[in-house]
Amino acid sequence: MTETCYPAVPFTAADAAALGISPRRLQLDTRNGLLIRWARGVYARADLPDSVELRAHVVALGTSDHHVIRDRTAAWLLGVDMHVMSEHDLLPPVESCAVRGRNPTRRPEADGRTRDLAPGDVIELHGLRVTAPIRTAMDLGCNLRRREAFAAMNTLARLHGFTAGDLALEVPRFRGRRGVIQCRGLVPLVDPRIESPREAWVLIEMLDHGLPAPEPQWWIVIDGVPTYRLDFAYVNAKVAVEYDGEEAHDQTPEQRDDDRERRRWLRENGWTVIVVKRGDFTGVARDRWIREVRAALAPSYTNRRW
Repeated sequence: MTETCYPAVPFTAADAAALGISPRRLQLDTRNGLLIRWARGVYARADLPDSVELRAHVVALGTSDHHVIRDRTAAWLLGVDMHVMSEHDLLPPVESCAVRGRNPTRRPEADGRTRDLAPGDVIELHGLRVTAPIRTAMDLGCNLRRREAFAAMNTLARLHGFTAGDLALEVPRFRGRRGVIQCRGLVPLVDPRIESPREAWVLIEMLDHGLPAPEPQWWIVIDGVPTYRLDFAYVNAKVAVEYDGEEAHDQTPEQRDDDRERRRWLRENGWTVIVVKRGDFTGVARDRWIREVRAALAPSYTNRRW
């Protein structure tokens, strides 16, 4: 028997028995490297790549129905990856929770907690019980560092079609919870139009420094045709703020030429274009572009006579 006879997802010994695979065969194939024994009674083919989704399946198979995938693992399954680069090489424990009154899992591959969850807080995804997008956004708004929390909330809103108003309805339920003050402050700022996590970082920095809220994803219309889209625009002042980072601009030479042409046209037509790069979110680099935005927005008109 080869690994191709096994399911393409993690499975239990009981699942294997239903397929006519004996415990002895499981033991031999694990010893020969065809299978990985992830947990007691839970196996997966050795050729399956390690991933958060695979580990979530492992946890789901090894726990009872009252366990729910939560926080960053839930966000990952919902299409929002909030793991740092080092965690893609050595994946963290799957974040799960038991409903109040039940015991959290103690499996080493899981970070088990307990949460108060309403029925509407849980959905089924990939055959797993996962916190729903709005609940996940609120949890991350409380639990992550502020910039990462804001990025996660905006990306979940964009992908799953909810708004700041939908999140505001959830805030009273979180009263007294650790991190709720941060989350409550972020909720009214959430905007599904923001298209990347680093764009969310740009916006929160501008707002934190007292700058007015810009228009996200603003189209420049030329001869009646939407031609150039700006990450953020102060339309009346003709100020554009653009994020130019590696994850958003892994571009071909042609795309880079188009980007330069777009910014050249903007500047020739009276726009001030301020570009924020990947390393511009702390210290002197951040202060520089914040000053540039503030100076560009300063009114040039004065009613003073001298």
